[in-house]
Amino acid sequence: MKFTEGMWCLQEGIRIDWMSNVERLSIQDESVHLLLNKAQRNRGDTLNSATVSAQITSPLEGIVGVKLVHWAGQVDRGPHYELHTSKGHTKISHDKNENKLSYASGPLHLGVNAAPNELDFVFSSPSGKKLTGHSWRSIGYVGDQRADKYRFEDGIYAERQGYMLAELDLGVGEKVYGLGERFGPLVKNGQTVDIWNEDGGTSSELAYKNIPFYISSKGYGVFVNHPGKVSLEVQSERTTRVNISVPGEEIEYFIVYGATPKEILKRYTYLTGKPGLVPSWSYNLWLTTSFTTNYDEETVTGFLDGFRDRDIPLGVFHFDCFWMKSYQWCDFEFDSDMFPDAGGYMQRLKDRGLRISVWINPYVGQASPLFEEGKTNGYFIKRTDGSVWQWDFWQAGMAIIDFTNPAACAWYRRHLERLMEMGVDSFKTDFAERIPVKGVTYHDGSDPTRMHNYYALLYNKEVFETLNARVGHNQGLLFARSSAPGGQKYPVHWGGDCESTFEAMAESLRGGLSLMLSGYIFWASDIGGFEGTPPPALYKRWVQFGLLSSHSRLHGSSSFRVPWIYGEDCSAVLRDCVRRKIALMPYILLEALRGHASGTPLMRPLFLEFPDDLSTYTIDTQYLFGSNLLIAPVFSEDGEVTFYVPRSADDERGKWVSWFDHSKSYESGRWYTETHDFDTMPILIRPGSVTPRNPALKAPQDDALTGIELLVNGQLSGETVLDIVDPGQTDQVLKTLRVRHAADGKMIEAEGHSVKIVHIGL
Repeated sequence: MKFTEGMWCLQEGIRIDWMSNVERLSIQDESVHLLLNKAQRNRGDTLNSATVSAQITSPLEGIVGVKLVHWAGQVDRGPHYELHTSKGHTKISHDKNENKLSYASGPLHLGVNAAPNELDFVFSSPSGKKLTGHSWRSIGYVGDQRADKYRFEDGIYAERQGYMLAELDLGVGEKVYGLGERFGPLVKNGQTVDIWNEDGGTSSELAYKNIPFYISSKGYGVFVNHPGKVSLEVQSERTTRVNISVPGEEIEYFIVYGATPKEILKRYTYLTGKPGLVPSWSYNLWLTTSFTTNYDEETVTGFLDGFRDRDIPLGVFHFDCFWMKSYQWCDFEFDSDMFPDAGGYMQRLKDRGLRISVWINPYVGQASPLFEEGKTNGYFIKRTDGSVWQWDFWQAGMAIIDFTNPAACAWYRRHLERLMEMGVDSFKTDFAERIPVKGVTYHDGSDPTRMHNYYALLYNKEVFETLNARVGHNQGLLFARSSAPGGQKYPVHWGGDCESTFEAMAESLRGGLSLMLSGYIFWASDIGGFEGTPPPALYKRWVQFGLLSSHSRLHGSSSFRVPWIYGEDCSAVLRDCVRRKIALMPYILLEALRGHASGTPLMRPLFLEFPDDLSTYTIDTQYLFGSNLLIAPVFSEDGEVTFYVPRSADDERGKWVSWFDHSKSYESGRWYTETHDFDTMPILIRPGSVTPRNPALKAPQDDALTGIELLVNGQLSGETVLDIVDPGQTDQVLKTLRVRHAADGKMIEAEGHSVKIVHIGL
């Protein structure tokens, strides 16, 4: 939110009390407490003005938090994000003569200038280089008389809307990334970003997954620990700052240090939660009924027969909304008119070797048989007068499950368990963005505004933990649309409603990469686009891209996404892409296990992998799939694609090599323009890398070791250690392979298992 008109003037109706002085300072255990006030010329300046209490803490090594409080008398009704903390990693010193405070957490240092009227915060790296901080007029309390509660006739008692404002410095050339799944440019400089979940599709500034965490190219991240609405002006109000404001009386942020972007993500996910793992079968191709299409058992069976007859591997079938009767979402009952033998049909699908997913949301329409039960037992969010909150936007008379009520959670869980007993393996947890904030109450008394974004966490957590309680740890998964900080613990997430255009395909990739810089490691998009019907060229290009995402789902709105509708050549492209992904399962499972431990996503922007190559920092049309494969999707009907090959320390070990033609190599640090038919695209193998694959696999969950081979590009630097992950338990390792050059320096040998080695790029 903008409060100023340029450097010198405030917007009409705005007052800001700027903090310029440290009135007093105390050290307590591992925290520092400061009382901040305006510039002090004499003792009279302590009167009739605001103060801000600042507390400096460190929840984990390499992370420093600053909490700024104006009025401390507010009622804290929650909710709060769950953060992991530890002790014993801070060093604090106070030089009273110089009025300097030093606060260190591992490699991260905060210096505070406590000299009279010289308030200054400087966060710095181990080398002493400034990362960010608070310079002149950058901590303030804002009073806004333009708010509804301001009444001029109340005189000196007139209430303004209050905001806490923290402005963090940006350096020359510094770039900002992340803030959740945002579909605009990957670099956020110049943008205004509101952290507020909305159902806005993929073609606007609104987002389903708003995460108040950003990464700077300068070597740090910022997490704003506030579940309500957080507004960020990223070089869009002050061109030298990120201005962060929240309504209310306090704000808390954490600076997360990292020598590399990967290290920042590792620390951030240690703070907010390590990303969850998913079962191997989920990496197979998913097919849905699409949204508003007409379908019944005969329709679904025809689709499945079509995949079987064309030898296209298919692992999961998803029933979207209309598996339930219209107006009854959600009643968790198959529409008996369309599926008269739902239990029997589930078994027939299982007999085909398929996993089953069904669409749900946290809403109950008034026509649902469950509405009266939920109303009687108090399972829904209520209005302040005690009635059920309802509206007609989406489902007629719909109510919203109150997941702060343990009884409502147990009730919801029983319906999910009943479906799992029928054979359902996963749930698409759609919606949870349209959560009201005015005139409503929660069972536990939570602040409705703070619950708006947080609600998605409660919803996805409830469903995810219900699944895992039945199938085992790391064996359940969702297909979720909305999220909030910590939501990476409950995978998988998909990109929401995109159009069937090349531009929407590109914006979907940007959204995915942005989310991957926000602590998430898995992501998918609606292959072919959701709204509209894709032309065959777009369908095939999105298939290529979608099958090189962590998860791959064919889904549309009013038209089906089975390939032969668009031409049998589309079936051939889909078959090849699915087979390639299945063959890559040893590599994908390895990269997922590493991401679970480190927060490094499967799909990653180039700068995350190559931070020393400055040319990578603005690229958002290509990505690394894992650490070894460079992917450049084709966003044009004629097949022309321009892509960049990054520089790295690996260059001395060889050149990047084409996945499709191992005789074709690429120089690092160069741009290339190529034209590809639909049987290829730019997939480049990193020099000095070892990529495990298994062409013998028929499905992701099959035996990982029989038929495994190692694709080695160029010369290796020492020994490469590869964990072959158990497809039956994706957090376990079957074998550890050690790959190195033999004594002659040319041949490659592997220890730990008999394996075929394919050595390219010589």
